Amino acid sequence: MNSKNFFAELKRRNVYKVAIAYAVIAWLLIQAGSILFPTFEAPGWVMKVFVTVVAAGFVIALIVAWAFEMTPQGMKRTEDLAPDEFIPQWSKRKFLALIVTLAVVAAGLLAFQVWRTQRASPAAIAPEKSIAVLPFENRSEDKANAYFADGVQDEILTRLSKIADLKVASRTSTQHYKSMPENLAEIAKQLGVAHILEGSVQKSGDAVRVNVQLIKAANDSQVWAETFDRKLTDIFSVESDVAKAIADQLRAHITRREEQVIAAKPTKNIEAYDAYLRGRYFWNKRTSDGIKHAIEHFQQSIERDPDFALGHAGLADSYIALTFYNFAAPHETMPKAKESAIKALALDDPLAEAHASLAHILMNYDWNWAAAEKEFKRSIELKPDYATAHEWYAIHYLTATGRFEEAVQEMKRALELEPASLVMNTFMGATLYYAGRYDEAIDQCRRTIEMDPNFAVAHWHLGLAYEQRQVLDAATEEFKKAISLSAGSPLMKAALGRAYAKSQKKHEANEMLNELSELSKQQYVSAYEVATIYVALGNNEQAFQLLEQAYGEHSFHLVYLNVSPQFKPVSSDPRFQDLVQRIGLSR
Repeated sequence: MNSKNFFAELKRRNVYKVAIAYAVIAWLLIQAGSILFPTFEAPGWVMKVFVTVVAAGFVIALIVAWAFEMTPQGMKRTEDLAPDEFIPQWSKRKFLALIVTLAVVAAGLLAFQVWRTQRASPAAIAPEKSIAVLPFENRSEDKANAYFADGVQDEILTRLSKIADLKVASRTSTQHYKSMPENLAEIAKQLGVAHILEGSVQKSGDAVRVNVQLIKAANDSQVWAETFDRKLTDIFSVESDVAKAIADQLRAHITRREEQVIAAKPTKNIEAYDAYLRGRYFWNKRTSDGIKHAIEHFQQSIERDPDFALGHAGLADSYIALTFYNFAAPHETMPKAKESAIKALALDDPLAEAHASLAHILMNYDWNWAAAEKEFKRSIELKPDYATAHEWYAIHYLTATGRFEEAVQEMKRALELEPASLVMNTFMGATLYYAGRYDEAIDQCRRTIEMDPNFAVAHWHLGLAYEQRQVLDAATEEFKKAISLSAGSPLMKAALGRAYAKSQKKHEANEMLNELSELSKQQYVSAYEVATIYVALGNNEQAFQLLEQAYGEHSFHLVYLNVSPQFKPVSSDPRFQDLVQRIGLSR
């Protein structure tokens, strides 16, 4: 067969048309796969296999088009057809209609891809000068030294965060990742950074070895690596050297002031530092026993070095946490917290964390609103990327004072700084809840629970939003999950009792009141939370008695009295308005 006859035969057997149609359909399938596979979180290899199969199918389709023909009598091998037997040709009109239809679908998919890319690009493209420090691996023989590995990671991260030219993911965003994971690119995408720092720490006696490697997440390539073998007393130098080396590798500009801050030693007493690291390790557990252990270690730290500002700040944070999570009565802990925060600032006034802690105390315990806002703003001024300051300013001050739009914007800023933080994601939902945007709050809390189904606070806030949407069965289930995951938090139990009351399950509501009453004989139970159950039951007299008790004990959540939807049924009562005024809020 000469070439002219060969090409004519290709046309006669519809091979050209099959090739064109298959190419267009294959492109559509690949575009659809690129949209659907990520949506269902399919592994990357699935798309590769899919493209390979589609490509192989092209060759098969051409072979079938050449070797077989569809005749009025059905599919036949081409070679079995008689020379004069008719091979039906595709209608030009039908073929054109098919191609036009496919082209329209292709154009739609292409437009969607462009729109999605443009929409995602601002968040998807991480700044080149950005980094996340993942948890360091503890390679010490003594596994109890895990606190030290955590501490070294935290201190390197803290020093990096002092460099204004760098974007650094916070510890709360990185702490739930494992050391040296395989999916670095995905983690970097979630955290919005271009680089990852991995490391390990081996502590033995007065010697310490620190291994670190800086990785470019996009291609999983090592940018820099180093091993430091030092005496324990030189650990601060190691942390400073690592921070400077990373800044150099990422070409981040360091001011003279930043260089001094990075090189500074928080204490000259290594035992004080060791006790501080143990304190932060236990503080991060956020449990009653954990926080009490943290207080013991922070106190030991201060005893060894009374001028250790971070030790005093850690002590303040621990007393605040005890109160916030209802593990202790405010009058037992908050004066101590305030004393510790003020001492920390006297030793190191530019310590942004201590300013935020003091603001927390001034607002929630002293009800000194003007001073609290001043301290919040000072903390943010000193450290604009300190997400916790933005979070506390939003969920505590701005929300309690009814400045909801500002609160939402401030909370969005906190979430931008720590996009993978369960705390930030949950309290974004809480801010939307107080702003009356319940559907948005539900969506936000659901997304947080997808990140970690065992995060009790997210279930609690999801239940609160369901409650206001009058979806009481769902609210009840979320409160039960929160109680189970929090080991029986009084806050969550009070919420469940209120949900029972609103569901006209008065027997169950009264049982919960009895349970909280018995619990109060063993530990602190906020009168404010119990008062919400009595409001739901319509027993306003008992509710106001408890609110007066909450006023006397300076209950932390009392600052939300004016904006909490739980108290709307009694908000017109003169006693309510008087209490709002005494707290320092206005109607």
